[in-house]
Amino acid sequence: MQGQIAVVTGASGGIGGAIVHALAERGVSLCLTGRDQLKLGALASSLAALAPRIYSRSMDLTNDGEIEGLAQFVTDQFGRLDILVHCAGAIRHGNLESTPIASLDLQYASNVRGPLLLTQMLVPLLKRPCGQVVFINSSLGLTARANTGHFSATQHAFKAIADSLREELNAESVRVLSVFTGRTATPRIQTLDASEGRTYRPDLLLQPADVASVVLNALGLPWTAEVTNINIRPMRKPGSLTNP
Repeated sequence: MQGQIAVVTGASGGIGGAIVHALAERGVSLCLTGRDQLKLGALASSLAALAPRIYSRSMDLTNDGEIEGLAQFVTDQFGRLDILVHCAGAIRHGNLESTPIASLDLQYASNVRGPLLLTQMLVPLLKRPCGQVVFINSSLGLTARANTGHFSATQHAFKAIADSLREELNAESVRVLSVFTGRTATPRIQTLDASEGRTYRPDLLLQPADVASVVLNALGLPWTAEVTNINIRPMRKPGSLTNP
């Protein structure tokens, strides 16, 4: 993978940060995006000795102008793209009876519309070197549960976009991977647990490095194969008395 170019959204923490570290260690040039420019800049500085080129640029997926600006930046700086990793978004839980519809609007903008627009703008660059797109989804993108309706609906839509994109672009040598993660030890899940009155137990959760490992393995496959979907969940469950 050395010498390839990647754009990673949600790069400043959690799963996105772990994927960024793994890519940098393999000599991939990077454009890191997210909403917190300070965190992005600090991460870029810490990886400067590993990645041949590394840039950080703040972007809000609910802002079309910022998405268009990022796409133009990547075009100007690199002129091509090997890997696009979607690892940003919003999550809000609540029952369908009473949760304000504005919650769905926010999650749709962040989890569906924004990533789709960014993908549309970067697809021409991905076609040039035989590119790859990774959608970091959720187990709720496969099965909806009580009090997750809005978020799960956006993740099902996220899967539909990945599936359609794969069918449309495979003939042009673009691979598309969806990764469906269970609860992972990230700041986002810590915040979600707190909002639901749940005790945050990172030792019982997937680790970001676990997800990054399976993603990098899939990205590094020879071009005689394509991994389309990966479902990964925590090995230990609440109430487990033994370590694996």
